[in-house]
Amino acid sequence: MKDQFSPAPALFGMPVPRRSLLLGAAALAAAPALAACGDDDNGGGAAGGEVTFGSNEVGSTFAKQRQAAAADFQAKNAGYTVKLNEIDHNTFQENINNYLQGNPDDVFSWFAGYRMRFFARRGLIGDISDVWPLDGVNESFKTASTGDDGKQYFVPQSYYPWAMFYRKSLWTERGYLVPQTFDELVTLAGRMKADGLTPISFADKDGWPAMGTFDILNLRINGYQFHVDLMAGKGSWESAEVRKVFDTWAQFLPLHATDSLGRTWQEAAQALQQKKAGMYLLGTFLLDQFPQDEREDVDLFTFPEIDPTIGADAIDAPIDGFCMSAKPKNEGGAKKLLAYLASPNAAAEASKLGEPFISSNAKADTSAYTTIQKKSAELVGSAKNIAQFLDRDTRPDFASTVIIPAFQEFIKKPGDAPNILKSIENQKKTIFVD
Repeated sequence: MKDQFSPAPALFGMPVPRRSLLLGAAALAAAPALAACGDDDNGGGAAGGEVTFGSNEVGSTFAKQRQAAAADFQAKNAGYTVKLNEIDHNTFQENINNYLQGNPDDVFSWFAGYRMRFFARRGLIGDISDVWPLDGVNESFKTASTGDDGKQYFVPQSYYPWAMFYRKSLWTERGYLVPQTFDELVTLAGRMKADGLTPISFADKDGWPAMGTFDILNLRINGYQFHVDLMAGKGSWESAEVRKVFDTWAQFLPLHATDSLGRTWQEAAQALQQKKAGMYLLGTFLLDQFPQDEREDVDLFTFPEIDPTIGADAIDAPIDGFCMSAKPKNEGGAKKLLAYLASPNAAAEASKLGEPFISSNAKADTSAYTTIQKKSAELVGSAKNIAQFLDRDTRPDFASTVIIPAFQEFIKKPGDAPNILKSIENQKKTIFVD
């Protein structure tokens, strides 16, 4: 199976051939393989010189943001040039192992959490502890940027939360209120069904959206630490704790849109936009399916508590940012660029290009943020624990070859959960071997 991944906030599944460019100069011809496009003549730690920058975005808002950031960095730092190497999102991720073991760029796009720690353990990305602390970046982001050895290997730039989204006008018309508990959510969904709506829009044709449902149920039933340990290969998928998650999911599933395996997230978001569905659990990128003049009618709430002893203070909020290669050609320039990319200045340049973008830097100017961006920032700011989403919190091979088919089988046959969990556990033991 080809690897499938949840999107960055501004990526909507539009693979585009890679292009390479030197900012401030003519575009360079693209190489046929995923590799750094820099030369070998920049000494590590040199004052100035060329810094190569690998970006996992092409043709998206994020691609424009990174181009603007690179140009602004050059303008503010005389003597430096940034050579930007752009690759479409999925190609970058599918080839990341070969990329890092070959001739990687000095700085490259990546993700916080397990998938950063995985490469740090193997010595494939560089220690950037001396870039920290970063002014305006709080401790929770530092934790997400820290490897198993206590050193930092990542700088955050932006994030987006997963939450329950709804149309304010529809809810006002029907008199619906935001549920505070899971029982209230189920009751509300039943009322929506009686009103002729699909209570919760849902789609899993691409494999990854169901991961968000599992994540939030596991976080609410078993708590953050249990969840991240399970994602790291610890604990058993056949445990009573995980069985309880799937029992709850099986009871909850009939309140979701049917035939989800034949529907994309875009189609599910359109059902919410057309007021055919009452709610949708997804990331803020769902706004791409709403006309600009309807986006202020979209609101969100965090998934309510299931167990009062666990609460509702853990959420999925994937953090996007950057790492340094293990042996950069221009280490000094790489670290200088990384510090800039996490700064309010870089956030300001990114915000000029429109949503979706929520800066990881608390000192970033948010005056141009939309209502949903501001509410997203408040939601994440109030969270005690932040998970990165299943396919970022675990090994990519486990997520794509084991979890996707297992969850899709569960959606088809929820009563077969015991056999599905047994299969996940058996396969997990052959993958998490180090």
